[in-house]
Amino acid sequence: MDSTIDPADSARENTGDQARTAQTADRLLGWYDRSRRRLPWRVDPGAAVDPYRVWLSEIMLQQTTVATVGPYFEKFLNRWPTVGDLADADLDAVLHAWAGLGYYARARNLHKCAQRVAADHDGRFPDTEEGLRSLPGIGRYTAAAVAAIAFGRRAVVVDGNVERVMARLFRVLEPLPDAKPALTALADRCTPDLRAGDYAQAVMDIGATICTPRRPKCVLCPLVDLCAGRDMAEELPRKRPKAAKPTRRGTAFWIQRRDGAVLFRRRPEAGLLGGMMEPPSTDWVEGDPPAPTPPVAVTAARPLAGVVRHTFTHFHLELSVIAAQAEDAAATIPGGRWVPPDGFGDLALPTVMKKIVRHAMKS
Repeated sequence: MDSTIDPADSARENTGDQARTAQTADRLLGWYDRSRRRLPWRVDPGAAVDPYRVWLSEIMLQQTTVATVGPYFEKFLNRWPTVGDLADADLDAVLHAWAGLGYYARARNLHKCAQRVAADHDGRFPDTEEGLRSLPGIGRYTAAAVAAIAFGRRAVVVDGNVERVMARLFRVLEPLPDAKPALTALADRCTPDLRAGDYAQAVMDIGATICTPRRPKCVLCPLVDLCAGRDMAEELPRKRPKAAKPTRRGTAFWIQRRDGAVLFRRRPEAGLLGGMMEPPSTDWVEGDPPAPTPPVAVTAARPLAGVVRHTFTHFHLELSVIAAQAEDAAATIPGGRWVPPDGFGDLALPTVMKKIVRHAMKS
């Protein structure tokens, strides 16, 4: 068998590949009917599917585990049970409820998307991939997932679980991300015309519970006798070596008034942690951090012992913290706000900013 799969040349499929393509959907659907995971956003077989729940869960699940998403999903539904309710919500409330899930652009786009659906589509999600992709924050994967699961459309849903299953099933040795087109083509060939939504969830369930990254449970897999890569499953899919993450550094300022209120500011809407609240800080840079100049006039400035560390997808962050007293109780900065300690819990603070708050208050 060739070391890689050429998605543009279907004539090169051998007999084994044809069998895999023909049998994969039937076997996975049979397994799914018996062994499907019970998840808060799924409905019982035959029950009506709410596109809002499907969309909300898919946005939350991007770069986040099922175990983490569950409580957030329930909290959002309890607070905003319909897309119209979410559209009417204050953005700060949405960001606050999202805090801890990370990738905060998702929360901003979630709110924008809800507003678009409510205003332009009478509260109903478009039922095609093309229509869904016209909405804020919905890309190729999410559009396919919602179209298939919520509306029964034949759509090719490909996430990390699906890529892993396809790479092993067809023994694709080309490393990711170069192999993505081939894996998508294989997923397309395996996707049935009927029950495409159930099939997509079946492949994702197999990847999450059986065809796992490490120690796959091949003996329990309904595709084991079809799997061309079962003898090297843990090696697939191969990945190109990742570059080492750089470390960025900066300084955060914990500035208090005499009444105990602390200065926070809203980060710019565009960019990392956009729209979230933070204690003011310098730029975060590689190499020597910029001079720590407070954003307002202060007295009694002192560096706190230790640093706050956090890791983002593409870099590590180390922040020193300087505590100080504001000279002018009326001082302000763009996007700034004085917040008493009993109001910290109402702020939309991402995890790294919560670390700064804990560090400052402990010190």
